[in-house]
Amino acid sequence: MNEILFLYATAPDDDTASRIAEALVDARAAACVNILPHIRSVYRWNGAVERSQETGMIVKTTAARSGEARALIERLHPYDTPAIAALPIDAGNSGEKFVGWIKAAVLETLS
Repeated sequence: MNEILFLYATAPDDDTASRIAEALVDARAAACVNILPHIRSVYRWNGAVERSQETGMIVKTTAARSGEARALIERLHPYDTPAIAALPIDAGNSGEKFVGWIKAAVLETLS
């Protein structure tokens, strides 16, 4: 299992995304949350094609803390069915420094 995950999620607006991001980092469920404001979403919901403006979030976490991060997003999220997708990360050129930073930021409370 890959140790580092990015969770991709959307929120209805920047304020909601900011509240979720702060809670994730404060709880050490995420090392960082990138907030991507003003994305346009097109999706099928209840049999109709919907369009809305949302805010994206990329949550940098570990596999060990991803369950906590998902639960926190779901608890704070106003949608009945929030989008939360896990993406395993190949650390690439940053290698161990990047992975080490994420682990240090989220795992300190597990020891």
